[in-house]
Amino acid sequence: MAMERETLLEKAYPEAQAFCQKHGLMFEVIDLRWGISELVDTDHRNTQLSLEEIEACQKLSAGPTFIGLLGDHYGHQTVPRLIAEKEFEALTLQLSGDSAQLLTQWYWRDENALPTRYVLQPAEGQAWHCLERRLASVLRGAARKAERCGLLGPEQRHCYHKSAIEWEIEQGLLNTQESNPGAFIFLREVEDSNRQLGQGTNSELLEKEDNLESEANELLRNLKAKIASHYPKHLKVQTLAYSKDSGNPQGKENNKYLKQLCEQFTAVTNHQVLENVRCRGQMSEEPRQLLQELGHHTALCLKNCRFFCGRQNLLDNIFHCIRQNNDKTHTALILYGPPGCGKTAVMCKLSERVQAVLGKDSVIVIRLLGTSQLSSAVHSLLRDICLQVCLAFDLPLPPTQTKQACSDLVLFLSKLLLTISHCSTQTLVLFLDSVERLLPADGAHRFHWLPTDCPPKVHIIISVSTAEPDSLKALQHAVPEAEAYFEVGPLSSEEGEEMLEMLLASDRRRLSPTQWAYFRQSFPSGGQALLFKLAFHEARKWASYTSPSELVIASTAQDAMHRLCERLEKSHGTVLVAHVLGYIASSRNGLSDMELKDILSLDDEVLSKIHRCHLPSSKTILRLPPLHWARLRSDMGECLAEQKADGFTLLCFAHRQFVEMVQNRYLSKQDQIKRHFLLADFFKGTWSWGMKKPLMLPHFSRTLNADRKVAPQPLWFSDTVANLRKLSELPFHLLNAGRVEELKRDVLGNMNWISCKIIASGIESVVDDFAMCTECISCPELRLVQDTLLLLKPAVSSIHSPEVSIIYTEVLARLLFFVPSYPEVIGKLCQQCLSWCSVCPYPVLIPLCGFLQPPGGPLHTTLTGFLKGVTAMALSSDYRLLVAGSQDGSMLVWNMEVFEMLHALPGHSAEVRCVKVFGKGTRAVSAAMDHSLRIWNLISGRARFIIQDTHMEEQPSHHLHVDEGHMIVYSSSDTKVNAWHLETAELIFQISGEGSDAWMCSAVFSPRLVIMTVSEGGMLSLWNSNTGELRSKCQLSGLQEETPTSSVLIQKQGKMIVGFSGGSLSMISSDGNSLLEKLPGRVCFVVVSEDESILAAGFEEYVRVYLADPKGFHRFLAADLEHEGTVHTAVISAGNSIIVTGSQAASVQVWSLSEQGLLTATLDGMGAPVTLLALCDCTLVSASHSTPYLRVWNLIYNHQQKTLAPVPTTACTALSHGGNYVYFTQPEDRQKVVIWNATEGEVCDTLDASARVRCLEIAEQNQLLFTGLTSGTVLVFPLNSRQDVTCIPPPESQKPVNDMAINKQEKQLAIAYDDLVLVLDIIPADPCPVIDRPTYTFKTQIPGALISRVAVLADYRVLYGMTSGDLFLYDCPRAQVFPLEGHRSQISCLESSHGEQWALSGSEDSLQCLWDLEFCQQEHEMCYYKPTSLLKGICCACFSKDDKYLYTGSLDHSITVWDVASGALLAVQCVYTTANRIVPTADGFVAVTKAGYIIREKFHCPKTTPPRYNPHQNTVATRAVKSRNKDRENSSKQQYKQGNSSGSLTQSSKLSQTCSVV
Repeated sequence: MAMERETLLEKAYPEAQAFCQKHGLMFEVIDLRWGISELVDTDHRNTQLSLEEIEACQKLSAGPTFIGLLGDHYGHQTVPRLIAEKEFEALTLQLSGDSAQLLTQWYWRDENALPTRYVLQPAEGQAWHCLERRLASVLRGAARKAERCGLLGPEQRHCYHKSAIEWEIEQGLLNTQESNPGAFIFLREVEDSNRQLGQGTNSELLEKEDNLESEANELLRNLKAKIASHYPKHLKVQTLAYSKDSGNPQGKENNKYLKQLCEQFTAVTNHQVLENVRCRGQMSEEPRQLLQELGHHTALCLKNCRFFCGRQNLLDNIFHCIRQNNDKTHTALILYGPPGCGKTAVMCKLSERVQAVLGKDSVIVIRLLGTSQLSSAVHSLLRDICLQVCLAFDLPLPPTQTKQACSDLVLFLSKLLLTISHCSTQTLVLFLDSVERLLPADGAHRFHWLPTDCPPKVHIIISVSTAEPDSLKALQHAVPEAEAYFEVGPLSSEEGEEMLEMLLASDRRRLSPTQWAYFRQSFPSGGQALLFKLAFHEARKWASYTSPSELVIASTAQDAMHRLCERLEKSHGTVLVAHVLGYIASSRNGLSDMELKDILSLDDEVLSKIHRCHLPSSKTILRLPPLHWARLRSDMGECLAEQKADGFTLLCFAHRQFVEMVQNRYLSKQDQIKRHFLLADFFKGTWSWGMKKPLMLPHFSRTLNADRKVAPQPLWFSDTVANLRKLSELPFHLLNAGRVEELKRDVLGNMNWISCKIIASGIESVVDDFAMCTECISCPELRLVQDTLLLLKPAVSSIHSPEVSIIYTEVLARLLFFVPSYPEVIGKLCQQCLSWCSVCPYPVLIPLCGFLQPPGGPLHTTLTGFLKGVTAMALSSDYRLLVAGSQDGSMLVWNMEVFEMLHALPGHSAEVRCVKVFGKGTRAVSAAMDHSLRIWNLISGRARFIIQDTHMEEQPSHHLHVDEGHMIVYSSSDTKVNAWHLETAELIFQISGEGSDAWMCSAVFSPRLVIMTVSEGGMLSLWNSNTGELRSKCQLSGLQEETPTSSVLIQKQGKMIVGFSGGSLSMISSDGNSLLEKLPGRVCFVVVSEDESILAAGFEEYVRVYLADPKGFHRFLAADLEHEGTVHTAVISAGNSIIVTGSQAASVQVWSLSEQGLLTATLDGMGAPVTLLALCDCTLVSASHSTPYLRVWNLIYNHQQKTLAPVPTTACTALSHGGNYVYFTQPEDRQKVVIWNATEGEVCDTLDASARVRCLEIAEQNQLLFTGLTSGTVLVFPLNSRQDVTCIPPPESQKPVNDMAINKQEKQLAIAYDDLVLVLDIIPADPCPVIDRPTYTFKTQIPGALISRVAVLADYRVLYGMTSGDLFLYDCPRAQVFPLEGHRSQISCLESSHGEQWALSGSEDSLQCLWDLEFCQQEHEMCYYKPTSLLKGICCACFSKDDKYLYTGSLDHSITVWDVASGALLAVQCVYTTANRIVPTADGFVAVTKAGYIIREKFHCPKTTPPRYNPHQNTVATRAVKSRNKDRENSSKQQYKQGNSSGSLTQSSKLSQTCSVV
């Protein structure tokens, strides 16, 4: 069947392979006869190898498990390699003379086999073929006689006649317990076969032999009949008619037959794969992955327990410790020992027996780390453990966002263990074996992720190798208790002998007394478990007839491994062995069987050695004959292990010592490069898709140019199945092969690669690739791309399945800044992004310039880990540690030098109110709403003391003061102050106040030994800080009606600065108080600089700064620092050069104190009100009560981006239509308008408005800038000349201008005051347009509501919105007002379309209404908002030039695109700041943001979109659209024509589209 094999390999296998790959499967054909020109079977194992491969396929295959090709040839009838003792004796009884001598000469009795067997001895050379025929004849004759004598049964006798083909068909189909749906026989029948025989046909296709034995024919007929009668559904029959061409492989009938064979094979394979996929598809991806992972570790665990012996004392000691710890908080237990000592076996045995100790309902979780991809990285390890534990205890699964970040999982696991301890009756035992094998990413080897304190009913048991001293040292740092450590020592000689006996028995082997004596002599004092296991692999090969001189057992593991390699080299050749082991050692995660066969098929050196004596059997296909790999793999069994990675089972080394030995023996520097080079070629797909690779055969002086038939390696096998193996391995091999340019071009600089790997493997894996490469490659571009991916990480990680567009658009918007400077990688990446966006099948906004924060910008990183908002934050005195607490009681510790999480501090069950770090960063104290005080050891991450307040009815502590000199921590609440000893946690004293006299603030003056408390109404109390005795009590003057709101301690002056609800800012000392200043509003906070020379007080939207003097403090800055929203917090730098403030407007502002309060930076991107700040040199940390993350900012960053305008958050702005110029005011001087040239990145002019500017508008065609002032005046500046400024005087009321609007033709101007609107004409004139007196003036009549927004149309109709949410259309010529359906909150945006058919109104509750202005009707009501965002409201909007689309900017940092005709949401983009103004361009828009970036985008919208397209797949958001009922359109039109001006138009709304994304 050689032609069939060749045809299937050439045509059918590639098709089946592609089909399998599309469904995430690897396709592998094991045909041990292909490529072998002559039978290589010196040790007579080929048939047994085939049967073992069939058995493996039956266990593993997701498709067909066995395909048999059966023609007219029965096949080679082998002689058995093993014959049972009784059977052999029965045979020899039938023989005499030469026949008996021949049998005993070649079959030797092996008493080490259980039961005893006779073994056929190895043979070499051509003589064996003749000898084999003689042996076969003797055995068959003896078997027939023995059967006649009743000594053998028919089946036993038949074994001596069976061909290898029948053995294989029996294993693959006939002997299966039930119908095997994966087994098929393709039977070829030839018509008129007698005629063929008579003519002596010599056809290769029909495979006839001139002297075909009748016995073989009979056996073949019986085999076919057996298949047909028992398994007809598994039989595929092809009848080949005899013709003159039948001897021609290219004949017409042959071609037809071969084509049908390929089609049938493909159909069978595809059907089996689809059935498997259908069954697999019934379970979602995550549980399926978890089940596969559990199955993998369970199987390994059972395997390790199978031959466990000894160690009873060790097991008893550990179980005793577990029992003792079960009802109390305790540490993790650690097993340690050298490599090969048997730690893994002990861990597995513990997991097997622990239920007998703790109860059968105990939940056991075990991970043998490093044996699978998911157990090799701490992130995936924690994710899977959390998922398994939640499922086991029926608890809510980890949220999607939590599973994306390692720090989130650390905290989730800690809280999960506490929940189990408190709420469950079951016990959890977690086993983590070989923690040193974790990959170092995410700080795995610092063990911050390890819960060092286990609560009751939770146990964690860990093993670690002493060969990794750094890991062991870090573990001892995390768990310092000596009693938690258990050493796994060597096995005694008796235990080693017991282990060997068990291993031999499992292999049905034993040793002779002489061999046992040699074994005991080799290990007089025992040894490591691995050494005994390696000794077993030697001893299992000893037969009872093995000469004592041949008995060799290595004394060390290294010697044993080298002996193994020597034996392999002798049997299989040095080149094949060295290359196979080198490829496995050089791989990143291991290699599959199929990959290894493909890789070896590309290895010219290996193929040259194999074909040094004979040419390959095929002229068109050149591959490694599978038999060579099968034999080598069988002999390497003891050094190989399987691990799961990238969705497949891969081969790796069983022990780390094997890796070291292979590297030393086979991988010189040059060999390493060669192995990586070929691996890179394979995973790159260089020689796939029919690409022929030449091979020079020196022995034949010929070059073969043949197809190696290796698997193709596309990035995507289908729309949903990525090539995970390529994604994982290729970067590693290109880097180590030194192919840096290819690496940069095809991987790191390839957006298809980057986006594919982000979607398939997560952005963390891409960042890891860049980190690996940038360590070895000095390339600034790669580091910029890596930093860009880190900036992209929060956006991608927060979504369960991100749409690829967010990757392309964010990379563009962050990297376009750098294209001129870095064209090689970044320039090409951006071009690829633009190309992808231009053909995107769904609507997308395409960035045309950089406008998201680029790498090297102010945002350094985002710290995650909390599940709820951050409520407390403190830095250590040396600024190296940051400790933060959250609303749910969680606490986290970060290293501020590398921004890595050091510890999760679980324990508090309610909101953390305050935290202080002391002891030079070694300790901290926290107070929470659960009425507990906890003192932490920040080195170990453990609670040193837990102080629980028993008076739960009282207010918990909200303020802490640490007096390290006296070793006291003071905790204060509204009604009491407690003093606790830091070393013993004993209560020193307690001061209790009266219930009606709640203390609003308190302070401890350490040098003066005074505690000062101030209560509501200004009552001052002084207490002794050592004893708690009351010293004095007095009423503070002038503060009887005010309540303290905030305070700060000035230790140097012995005073406390207290802010009050009425705006009073008082200096309070033991002598009384003095009013520092009366502020205009309630004091929100008071902060002081490190040296106590600068004081800042926040009130409403302002911060006032003071400077210390001998008498106290005086005003430092002439003007207050103004913010857009209520100011919440501030922090002053160590050198007093800057002050940083955070406000309700979700932005952080940096002010220069050395430049009189100049605003130097606005850091936008918190997404929530900024309530906490911490400053360390140039590093700033910001946090919010409303968000679970912390932002880390670098205050020294690259300010060179030209598109970044210095626009303050509080400024009013205007934007030229091309976006080339931005007009804005500065907070320090609101009377001046700055003109910023966005192209050049510089200020080109400043205009003086003489009064504070409220709003700005541009008439670009007329080159006019309109400035609305607080005085009510509007100044008109001509922009193209230095003509005189035109002044539009205010109305008599002198109220400020609230808003202005110019219609699209720039012919009318509307000016809105509180309740008055002026409409003026803009009259063209030379050299400058003229603006005359108001053409129309009208007043609103709504009590208590002011005009907030206005828009004017060309026909003197005016749209105006109110602070109450009411909306009106006023027809000036007709003096009629048309009430429109109002909003529920203040109108924040009004915009008319270019054709003035449509208008949009937007409000502060994110509601948008699209109005048909012709008929005064609402066309669509549209709403888009993020439920998690505290910032809501529409800021700005514009219609596209053709009025087809509507672009909207919102406070929640979104820019949305809507279809005007349908009201449908088309696209959403997060810009991480708020767009202030937006204007259309020919194909998109230009916008300016609060952060100062100019956004230029093109809107790409294909004519049709995919049905499953979801515009906000990349965000967690809700949208709703209501559209007008078209059926009632005519009645509405009629009402408008009749001039219904008395009330709202009658209209109905129908819900046309609604979608909610959770």
